[in-house]
Amino acid sequence: MSFAGPDIINIILICFLITIAIAINFMKDLLYVVIVFGVYGLIMVLIWLRMNAPDLAITEAAAGVATTTLMIALIMRTTRKVK
Repeated sequence: MSFAGPDIINIILICFLITIAIAINFMKDLLYVVIVFGVYGLIMVLIWLRMNAPDLAITEAAAGVATTTLMIALIMRTTRKVK
């Protein structure tokens, strides 16, 4: 089996990751940051699956998407908004 170069779908997914990472830096509302961070994790799951690494995809789905997003959302809920 020869190396055929990068797959166009992987390149598109990586471009989405870069765009999301840059967009998170400019967001002001923390709720939007949590939502977009969850999308970032889901795209990482898709990349791991496309690379035939289902064990990493499951770990990313459990730790990256579920746990981290839930933790950030709970922290946001407990912190006060300063006016």
